[in-house]
Amino acid sequence: MNIHKTYFNWSSGKDSAYALYLLQQNNSFSVEELVTTINTHYNRVSMHGLRKELLVAQTVSLGIPISLIELPEMPSMEVYEQKMLETVTDLKKRGFTHSAFGDIFLEDLRTYREKQLDNHGIKAVFPIWKKDTQQLLSNFLEAGFKTIVVCANSKYFDKDFVGTVIDEHFIEKLPSEVDPCGENGEFHTFCFDGPIFKHPIQFSIGEKVYREYNTPKEDNQHVTNEQYGVWYCDLVPT
Repeated sequence: MNIHKTYFNWSSGKDSAYALYLLQQNNSFSVEELVTTINTHYNRVSMHGLRKELLVAQTVSLGIPISLIELPEMPSMEVYEQKMLETVTDLKKRGFTHSAFGDIFLEDLRTYREKQLDNHGIKAVFPIWKKDTQQLLSNFLEAGFKTIVVCANSKYFDKDFVGTVIDEHFIEKLPSEVDPCGENGEFHTFCFDGPIFKHPIQFSIGEKVYREYNTPKEDNQHVTNEQYGVWYCDLVPT
């Protein structure tokens, strides 16, 4: 059997964790490295706001080495793509042939990822693609994973939502327009225990903060001053 040397685009959240879990059960793939983007201004995982120290603790428990892609606070698309190019070029030289993601149903994002990787002769893999998100979350919990909400869009949630540990009643509490897995960016999580970890990652709940950002501009849109808010829950390593 041909075993594909694979790196995983690791977010630190539940979707990445469950996708990795499924991929590790597939004998065709050998996941030998994780890749994560870090916001160097805050020294935290991009989008999620998770401290770098907890990301490192997480990957140690997984037993998989990690490559960190360091990005400025608000990187341009050009900067992002240049950093990714450098990383992918290095991984290709080291024999990696496949790149895995925890995406579920964002077609444009998948197309973009496949196109970029195809330029380097690397195959994109999506272990949880098109799976029902409500069932996916149930399967995640039944497998023994534990995860906590670390940030959430203030359009749907208030301060009390961040810092919530997801359980079997989680979906019942969500607004009807929010995807059960937060696949549209409604919320993000930190996975701290489960069958892929050697031991749980220890942390305590820290400060909750609110930040506002400019809405990303699409190519066919005029520049606007629209903003969106995000609640973050700081997790402190213990």
